[in-house]
Amino acid sequence: MRASAWFVASCALILCTLRLTNAAKGRRQCGEKDYYYEYTECDSTGTRWRVAIPQLPGDCVGLPEPVRGTECTFSCKAGEFLEMSAQQCTQCAAGSYSLGSGVRFDQWDSMPAGFSSLATSLESGSRGDGRLSCNSSSWLPQGNYLMSNRDECTVSLIYAVHLKKQGSVSFEYQYPDKNLLFEFFIQNDQCQEMDQSSEAKWLKLTNHGEWATHTVNLKSGTNILYWRTGGVLMGSKVLKPVFLKNIQIEGVAYTSECFPCKPGTFSSVPGSSACVPCPRDTYSGHGASSCTPCDTATQYAGDGSAMCKDRLPCSKKDYFQIHTACDQEGKTQVMYKWLEPKICLEGVSGAEPLPPSGDREPCPPCNPGFYNNDTPTCSPCPAGSYSDGTKPCSQCPAGTEPTLGYEYKWWNVLPANMKTSCFNVGNSKCDSMNGWEVAGDHIRSGAGSSDNDYLILNIHIPGFKLPTSMSTQSGAEFGRITFEFETLCTADCEFYFMMDENRKSTTVVESWEGTKTRRSYTHVMTKNASVSYTWAFQRTNTPSDLRKRVNDVARIYAISVSNAVDGVSSGCQACALSSQPSGSACVPCPDGHYIDSSTSKCTECPPNTYLVSHATPNPDACKPCGPASKSDKDHRSCYSDCHFTHTVGNATLTFDFTPLGSVGSLMNGPSFTSKGTKYFHQFNISLCGGQNQLAVCTDNVTDLSVADSQRERGEGANTVKTFICQSTIIPANGRGFHVVLSSQSITLADTFLGVTVENTLDGIEAVPEQFPQTSKKVPDINFFYRSLEAMSSCPSGRSTVVTLRCNPEKSTRGDLSVPSRCPAGTCDGCTFYFLWESSGACPTCTVRDYHRIEGACKGQQQDLLYVWTEPKLCIGGASLPKKKTLPCEGMEFWVQLGAGLGAFTAVLLVSLTCYFWKKNKRLEYKYSRLVMSANKECEMPGTDSCAVMEGENEGDMEDEVVYTKPSLLGKLKAIASKGKRESFEHVQLSSSHPKALVWS
Repeated sequence: MRASAWFVASCALILCTLRLTNAAKGRRQCGEKDYYYEYTECDSTGTRWRVAIPQLPGDCVGLPEPVRGTECTFSCKAGEFLEMSAQQCTQCAAGSYSLGSGVRFDQWDSMPAGFSSLATSLESGSRGDGRLSCNSSSWLPQGNYLMSNRDECTVSLIYAVHLKKQGSVSFEYQYPDKNLLFEFFIQNDQCQEMDQSSEAKWLKLTNHGEWATHTVNLKSGTNILYWRTGGVLMGSKVLKPVFLKNIQIEGVAYTSECFPCKPGTFSSVPGSSACVPCPRDTYSGHGASSCTPCDTATQYAGDGSAMCKDRLPCSKKDYFQIHTACDQEGKTQVMYKWLEPKICLEGVSGAEPLPPSGDREPCPPCNPGFYNNDTPTCSPCPAGSYSDGTKPCSQCPAGTEPTLGYEYKWWNVLPANMKTSCFNVGNSKCDSMNGWEVAGDHIRSGAGSSDNDYLILNIHIPGFKLPTSMSTQSGAEFGRITFEFETLCTADCEFYFMMDENRKSTTVVESWEGTKTRRSYTHVMTKNASVSYTWAFQRTNTPSDLRKRVNDVARIYAISVSNAVDGVSSGCQACALSSQPSGSACVPCPDGHYIDSSTSKCTECPPNTYLVSHATPNPDACKPCGPASKSDKDHRSCYSDCHFTHTVGNATLTFDFTPLGSVGSLMNGPSFTSKGTKYFHQFNISLCGGQNQLAVCTDNVTDLSVADSQRERGEGANTVKTFICQSTIIPANGRGFHVVLSSQSITLADTFLGVTVENTLDGIEAVPEQFPQTSKKVPDINFFYRSLEAMSSCPSGRSTVVTLRCNPEKSTRGDLSVPSRCPAGTCDGCTFYFLWESSGACPTCTVRDYHRIEGACKGQQQDLLYVWTEPKLCIGGASLPKKKTLPCEGMEFWVQLGAGLGAFTAVLLVSLTCYFWKKNKRLEYKYSRLVMSANKECEMPGTDSCAVMEGENEGDMEDEVVYTKPSLLGKLKAIASKGKRESFEHVQLSSSHPKALVWS
């Protein structure tokens, strides 16, 4: 059995050998170029093996056998690489370099191996074409750097590296546009994001043209590096891209080869850890150990050039003019100088010669606060003195103190506290003399080395110092900077005004595109800080190494900074004097006090007025607050106390808006950009309260390094704290970012004007048609605000109207809304409208808002109920009285009383009827007797005689008619016998006595 098994195994081995032999027939033996060495993963004992990996599997046979490798902790020094055949560290040859345990990527002619660019598809939703619009978005190699996409698509640059030990990654970047989001994060091999602080994840903004370095520690194992950009593009503006270069990763165990020097650099000795740029007018190719000189007679090359360029004939673009410094005679002249380095040829056909110098002219006067004292240079006035620039310095009179600051309006030389420089994308710096140039009555942008250079002008202010009498007024205006400028452009130039507080990060305050006529701009400092103001001019943001638009220029005519702590004095201002009889020194005024010019004493502003900063010393410095507003105790600003009263006829409506809360929020949208990116606008509104209850908007992208506590207090560098502010919110889904992003926070209202039912206040108009009202029983209440900060799109600043409307169907917090035809809250970008519907906006309830209902009388008791008049348009205030129960007389009593009176009346009527009927019969009988008696001649009735009474004369009775008013009984009788009397009422009785009276 065993023999049989052995025989079968032998046959199988022979067959396998024959098959391998047949398969190897026709294939060559492997040479050194057919394979490369790699190490296996380290096992639990720290051992690894070196194995040969074929370049093309199956192309050759006879690969070297695996051998035991070096220790897993083994690494080479900088300038060395691990030669895998001998497994020993070997120096790099000249023309190459090595980091030892790291890799560096500094050449971006094409995307290096291992790097990939991935565009994240936008949300389709209602915009089905959004997914296709990002196919062309990518990080683009630009030679010395990478450039991100310039649209709003989210694009990631990805690189995976496996580290044998803990290491780091560092890179240089430019990130000038806060509308673009730029983050760097790391994932492990399970696609789980590593824990990173906000400061390590979100990149800080950089100055225009300046490179910043960012370093992050890496853990051993697989690290997937992500550089991700994305933005929200508003309007027609183009996003400024992110630039990335010199990516260096430390922590790899070894490098098996050296990196050749990129063109324009060289390494002249073996074992180099870096390559050196070639000097000016020399060049080098790929992997050079030395640089080759150019023929300077006809060619030139800048620092780090990969080739020489031909010198062209000189033109007007190759020189610039300067004003010489004042000489001993107080004269200056215009001179022309070639741009350095000079790259053009003189004296050849078509060359433009350097113009001759101009005539010597008197130097311009010194700037305010300086004097020349018959010397060629201007010097600052000593402390406590002032000058307007044309006269010697003088001492301020008693009761005044010198102003502090800077006022530049003459530009013979660059002031000592100002610096000029030039930055471009490819190099960290271009020649500083090509930044800004003085030109007598203005300073203007220089030529630069290329059209897309940033020409920088900077002034540093270490802090601000308020005038003595205002030094204790916290929260006042600490200072302001005002400058006058113009731009003249033929391309897409842009002029920036930026600031950097306490050397944190530079932010763009305002920018202007294209040609702008001469104008003035002012920025107010509301807190004391060390600040650098920067002006930057870029002729085009299209990458370029040419100089074609040198005639595109920016000019600054005047710059003034008030209250600069290291400033000079150009004049004097009034101050308050000590109350001591012998005191003549200026003293600070308490908050809310102005200087009375007649007494030079501090006087408090009247109630409900606010003190205007830097106003003249008189009562006019205290301005009254608007309607239904009051000032804080320091008279710094006005605010609403959430109470309002309105009288209509004889009725007074009282409103209490406290239930609405201190700050309301509204997020409208969603809205979509032209690319289909979804975003929202969030508005925070502080309706009532002073400085302690303001609304806060924060950019959580460029300011994530600020602590949460600081952000809540509004202390972040990119935090807005005001009455009304706006932020752009980008949802987390659909953009590839992992958090909801808040950016582009702006101020809509920093001044409260007042509350009124009218539609106009201080030039701001509320448009009732924006929010149609169905009921007019309770008027709308309008809150008016204004932002005094001017900008290019809104020269007069922004204004806001918040309309409060009583709606009992809403909660007390209510709902905020914007006009339907202006979903962003504004139709022109300058005036904003909001409607706040709430039951809390209804007036306070009074006794006029309810009525009484009387219940039925039951058991000699009656209920009195009180109910609200519908619809109920009030809140709080008077409450409904409780139900009352009162005694009452029941219906049975009144029914009995009525029945008794009815029966009595019936009996009375029957009795009277019988009585009158009987009486009538008797009268008929007597009357018939009388008629019968009257028919007998000369015979009078005996009983019913109408004879003259005894003792009466007939003469007295001849013409006398006696009438007696019938009694009530007689009237009743007459009524009862009315029908029968008609037959005998006019019967003429015959009598023998012609003058006898007839009674009827």
